Amino acid sequence: MPANFRLLRHSRALTRTHKAAVAGAATLGAAALAFTAAPGGAHTTTSADAVAAPVQFGSQPVKDVKADVTDQLAGGSVKIQAIEAKKQAAAKHKAQAAAAHRAEAAARHKAEAARQAGKAASRSAARPHMQTVAAATSYGNNLDGWIRQSLAIMRQHNIPGSYSGLHRNIMRESSGNPMAMNGWDINARNGIPSKGLLQVIQPTFNAYHVPGTSANIYDPVANITAAANYAAHRYGSIDNVNSAY
Repeated sequence: MPANFRLLRHSRALTRTHKAAVAGAATLGAAALAFTAAPGGAHTTTSADAVAAPVQFGSQPVKDVKADVTDQLAGGSVKIQAIEAKKQAAAKHKAQAAAAHRAEAAARHKAEAARQAGKAASRSAARPHMQTVAAATSYGNNLDGWIRQSLAIMRQHNIPGSYSGLHRNIMRESSGNPMAMNGWDINARNGIPSKGLLQVIQPTFNAYHVPGTSANIYDPVANITAAANYAAHRYGSIDNVNSAY
């Protein structure tokens, strides 16, 4: 058999393993050639910059590549600023709400003060009118007239008492004499004798004097209303008094 035919036959007998080995050798040869072609000053070792740099295909960055430390710090700073801004906004809202609440409370207080002042002014305006009506009414200048006029004034000032209660105590204390004065009891010995229809001492008359009546303790109407006012504060009503008081 010719030698050429035997060689051709032998080459056809190459197994797949031999073919893979040949391909591998070719690849290693190409790599060696590329390494040999690199310039003398070039580096073949990898650097931190090369590792950190994002791998790109075309213009799109490769997904799942973590940001470097600088990017992470920047992101954290943005989050802190957002939290601080949120806190400041909440504090501002709270301060505004508190200011509005104070203003509302002040307005309510002012309105209530104005309402109370209006009621007081109405009462003050009504009292002279009621006193004028009582004074304008014709009352006899006698015990009956004095008691009736006193009762009209007492009603204006919400002082309790009845005609019979006043009359009974007047008759016991002074027998209806508006100028009566006690010169022998303990008050007289102390220098402040009881005077008038209901025998009132001067300090008591001054303390319980009813506005709109005379300042003279001997005035019948003034004496009766002051005594009734005192009895109302101490006993609940002149009607409850059945003896010296």
